[in-house]
Amino acid sequence: MADEYILSVTAGPNYEDQNPIGINTEEPTRITSSHLTASLRVRIQNYRGLPKDSPKTSPYFSHPKHEKDLYSLSFTVTPKEDLNGHDLVFGNDFDHPIRDKLPPGFNQAFKIATWFIDPGLYGDVYADEPYLYGPLLSSINVLRIGPKDDREQEKVEEVRANEELLVFEEGADGDGEQVREELGMPHESAARQKHFLQEGKLKDFTFEKGREYSMDFYNPYLDFNDFSLKLPAYGFLPGINIPVLGSWASSGQQPLRYVLKNRKTDEPLFVVVFTLLPKEEVAEGEKPAEVGGEKEEAAISAAGGGDDELD
Repeated sequence: MADEYILSVTAGPNYEDQNPIGINTEEPTRITSSHLTASLRVRIQNYRGLPKDSPKTSPYFSHPKHEKDLYSLSFTVTPKEDLNGHDLVFGNDFDHPIRDKLPPGFNQAFKIATWFIDPGLYGDVYADEPYLYGPLLSSINVLRIGPKDDREQEKVEEVRANEELLVFEEGADGDGEQVREELGMPHESAARQKHFLQEGKLKDFTFEKGREYSMDFYNPYLDFNDFSLKLPAYGFLPGINIPVLGSWASSGQQPLRYVLKNRKTDEPLFVVVFTLLPKEEVAEGEKPAEVGGEKEEAAISAAGGGDDELD
């Protein structure tokens, strides 16, 4: 069935304001709203989707730390207001029920996901509006805390501008290191994720207004090339390969959404949407969507998102 569909990826500050984005490009998609500014890069191994001239892969997947990964959502966020670490969650949600479309083996896969991949996951996939979230601080693979001082941030950006490939690593820049030390945050990614499985640790953390946070979410489990979920063996549970496409397609192509959300206010902060389109519905000769640059920045800004201009 994979040959019958083509993948479209969009992003925006909420569920409604969505625009096509570039895939496997180092030119970021910039998102702005009244809550934050964000810079997003989506990388997918063996990509075959829109825009039609998208690179099939990214040098990211040749990086020693990512040779086994199949996709990455890499982003920076700069809040426009202080946000408590307990309130920010990251995950998937849907507008309509999926309980009748869940593929065989899903319950087993969910056990593996919560035990092995992300113990912080919570949600209800059988609800009328299903969701599956985890606290951002324990779910995200890489977290780098930037400096609060604008001059120090400029130095960080100068270094990045000279890099052909931007791969975030766990850690901090400038006085961001002091933030990690004061909160007793472990230096290694896995230890930091475990650290923030404690509710008290989450509540002690503040995503500060005006400070940039760089993050990367990736894994080797969801294959966008053949639309399958591949989970490793864990304990007495065997490894499984779930063909997601049949269930996804039969659900009326309900998109897969990755959402950064404030669970206290139930507001999305930014949303990335993966949609399967039947190939016959994609017009022949369709021009690739224009991505990157100032036009995209303007198009992807939320209405009423304030007067701030992105650099």
